[in-house]
Amino acid sequence: MFKKNHPHYFYTTDGIRIFHNTNFARENLDPTRPVLVLIYGLLCSNNHFKFQIPFFEELGFQILIHDYRFHYSSSQEGDVETCNFPNITKDLHELLADLNIKKSIFVGHSMGVNICLEHSRRYPEDMQGQVLISGTVVPPQDIMFDSNMVDIITPYLKAFTEKKPALFKSFWKNSYKNPIAQYMIFDGGFNKKQVEMEFIQLYMKKISELPEILFFHLLKIMHDHDVINHLESIKIPTLVIGGDKDKIIPNYLQRILTTHLPMSELYIVKDGSHVPQADFPELINQRLLRFVSKLEKT
Repeated sequence: MFKKNHPHYFYTTDGIRIFHNTNFARENLDPTRPVLVLIYGLLCSNNHFKFQIPFFEELGFQILIHDYRFHYSSSQEGDVETCNFPNITKDLHELLADLNIKKSIFVGHSMGVNICLEHSRRYPEDMQGQVLISGTVVPPQDIMFDSNMVDIITPYLKAFTEKKPALFKSFWKNSYKNPIAQYMIFDGGFNKKQVEMEFIQLYMKKISELPEILFFHLLKIMHDHDVINHLESIKIPTLVIGGDKDKIIPNYLQRILTTHLPMSELYIVKDGSHVPQADFPELINQRLLRFVSKLEKT
């Protein structure tokens, strides 16, 4: 992922193993410059930032990526209920302290927006700024695809998984091989003229590596997240980004964020999907650079 990888494990105060990787050695951290902390979305991975990582690394930026508890190379044992926003942000807060990172700028995508906002509410001292891409602070089940279709379907799907767990597990582990499933993901979440199918195939392959129970659990914690009640108290410079063709999270959600976050600005990407950083990486990278460079000067 990085030209110079420095992968490590960190154990939180409650004994959770968190995998993380940086493009700098711990002893070479430059405390005068911020660390970019990349925060991926629901059932996503750090591959969603594949176009941002080399761009900012080439410019000499320090970057931190990590896996949340119950995700990929971090601990997947124990009670999945502990995988919630307070604990995910606590884990990251402890990791930043362990690495002695005192200046950071978070870049969150989709569910990563919830994590960024929860972190900025609980640990504002960790952050110089944040970039929020394609997120929502209202229950996604109520607004995904501009309808409550997901809210209606989810209970039936969950009941099926409980009745036929082996069948659902097999589907979960193997759906990435199905071209119809690939196209549905491609059509629903991406600009098909801008993103290669290879990106979708890797995305779906990574999903198969996660515990199948995680999907319903993460939807639930996003549904119950109450950070919308705290937006006006978050006084951190924020860049809100959305794609004007986002089928998953309607564009007005980005305007809600910008309206209620006191120190925020909005950037809407023409023809951008739910993953504008993959649709138009050059455009997004330049906009991120402008925002980050401005923060570095303050």
